[in-house]
Amino acid sequence: MFVLIRALTYATLFVALVLVFLPAQVLSWSGIRRPAGMGVSQVLGASVVVAGAALALWCVLAFALVGRGTPAPFDPPRRLVVQGPYRFVRNPMYVGAGLGLAGAALFFQSLALVGFTGLFFLATHLLVRWYEEPTLRRTFGEAYDGYCRQVRRWRPRLSPYHEERP
Repeated sequence: MFVLIRALTYATLFVALVLVFLPAQVLSWSGIRRPAGMGVSQVLGASVVVAGAALALWCVLAFALVGRGTPAPFDPPRRLVVQGPYRFVRNPMYVGAGLGLAGAALFFQSLALVGFTGLFFLATHLLVRWYEEPTLRRTFGEAYDGYCRQVRRWRPRLSPYHEERP
């Protein structure tokens, strides 16, 4: 239970900073205000935000319940997580966060938030390539290499990955 509380706490802090506070600053700096009404862009944008949030939450729960750890680099999962959304794509938590940002950009019809979303994906791609993947290789070895051979970093598979058994 404590690992779940830790995971939700760290995820909340990440969401508050990267997915709420910083985008709010971008909107403020660009002079964009909340739309007066709910049009098609707002309904679609809100739907994408909800889908992204649900995906990210599913990932946090998988980290806590399957991996016995959290999304925080200083408290990572103790077991390799290849269940849930990780059966389709290696970085679904970042995909969910990016969908949330993209949905907000659509909701506010903000090119500045589109740019912020692009920077988010660039930063996460660099983090994944230079820190997370080498760390996972050192920690989980061949199990992670086998997973990487079958599941792409960003583009989801059509069929779910099934863990290779020795």
